[in-house]
Amino acid sequence: MNEQRLNIFSFSGKNRILHLSWVAFFITFFVWFNHAPLLTSIGESLNLSASQLKTLLILNVALTIPARIIIGMLTDKWGPRIVYSCILLFGSVPCFIFASATSYEMLALSRFLLGFVGAGFVVGIRLVSDWFPANELGAAEGIYGGWGNFGSAAAAMLLPIIAVWATSAWGGAEGWRYACALSGVISLLYSVVFYLSVRDTPKGATYFKPKKSSAMTVTSKQDFFLMLIMKLPMYAALSLLIWKLSSTEINLLSDAAAYISYAGLALLLIYEIITAYHVNKGIFTEPVADIHRYDFKQVAVLNILYFATFGSELAVVSMLPLFFQETFNLSVVLSGLLASSYAFMNLVSRPLGGLLSDRFGRKSTLQVLTAGLAIGYALMASVNESYSLALAVILAMSCSFFVQAGEGAVFAVVPLIKRSLTGQIAGMTGAYGNVGAVVYLTVFAMVSYQVFFMVIAITAVVGFLTLFLFKEPTGTIVEVMPDGSLAEIKVA
Repeated sequence: MNEQRLNIFSFSGKNRILHLSWVAFFITFFVWFNHAPLLTSIGESLNLSASQLKTLLILNVALTIPARIIIGMLTDKWGPRIVYSCILLFGSVPCFIFASATSYEMLALSRFLLGFVGAGFVVGIRLVSDWFPANELGAAEGIYGGWGNFGSAAAAMLLPIIAVWATSAWGGAEGWRYACALSGVISLLYSVVFYLSVRDTPKGATYFKPKKSSAMTVTSKQDFFLMLIMKLPMYAALSLLIWKLSSTEINLLSDAAAYISYAGLALLLIYEIITAYHVNKGIFTEPVADIHRYDFKQVAVLNILYFATFGSELAVVSMLPLFFQETFNLSVVLSGLLASSYAFMNLVSRPLGGLLSDRFGRKSTLQVLTAGLAIGYALMASVNESYSLALAVILAMSCSFFVQAGEGAVFAVVPLIKRSLTGQIAGMTGAYGNVGAVVYLTVFAMVSYQVFFMVIAITAVVGFLTLFLFKEPTGTIVEVMPDGSLAEIKVA
């Protein structure tokens, strides 16, 4: 491992890799949320209803659920350099389609495909974990996640301004198209920069790969069945999406197409179960040696916490411009700028969550931050037009601190469970964030703003309770070297 210390002002060694990584993540989020601050303009341009606009928000996070699982597996197998470059390259294509869409169907399809871009986060988690030691890992992952996550805030701040300028310069009401297309160009160009500038590991270090990458490996029979149980909410979220798209209100899917989609999900679940058994069948006949064991219960708890943290962030970032605009009767540009305050906290709060986890313990940090998350959303549930705008913004920023610090604390733990499976674990945990987003945005489409925020607060309380099952990572992770020898990686 590179002995150079973490230094955000350095652009050499592992610090250079960290900066290149968070910029990649920043661009994926900039592209992924390029529509959120422009929804009103998009709706007016194509004469869309409020329900259609809200459905675009759900579609935007749907594909990321399976994509993060798949990208996690590919990252463990092929390495972050190739996978991240491909995401940036191919992610620009649906971005251009969205910018040139002339119908709601084109908007919906391209927005659905853009969910693939959101899987890029998983790649950087693995890359950073291979460059930084355990005592700096929480802070490094927090910087990667927090500064990268700021891409959504940058989109909220910059894209409405670019859209207004484009409309003024070229006339018409299509400025949003130029703004969205620009984000695709940036993604396309950076894919080349990333590929030419990054290494998967420090020079001389081993990139540990799982023996089998077609499904996640577990180390006990109990963990196998828990893993299958944890897959069910992901399929439930996708089923919820199909139901929403086939409803009479949206009617993007016919009844026949919906039934075919449900059947396809059922077959995919059966295939996943069979594949998982094939990969793990050895645990049913011969116990795994203690030095190679890991506790999947840790993964399950982190999944639930990320459902409440990142899931709520995705949902709130998507709807907050509309919330400020409708609650306080603001312009599109001003509501976008104010809404960016929620994601703006990522610059500090997510790195701080990782740093606190490094310094004061993984479990205790998660407990404090999850409790603050629940209280923050409960307070947001009380905001209405009688509040001052300043107070509403302060509450949003305070709530976002606990949300994003909690995300940093979650991913301070993910790489400490099993290094060779970090991509897959990060993929599953990250997917749960998107499951949360689909659930929360579906709720948002049916209830008031106040009820929406209270639902998130209640799920945060559930996450807090699961932490009583969580065990602090200790000792070392044992991985097998290519020559068959064993390597120990410190996790505490």
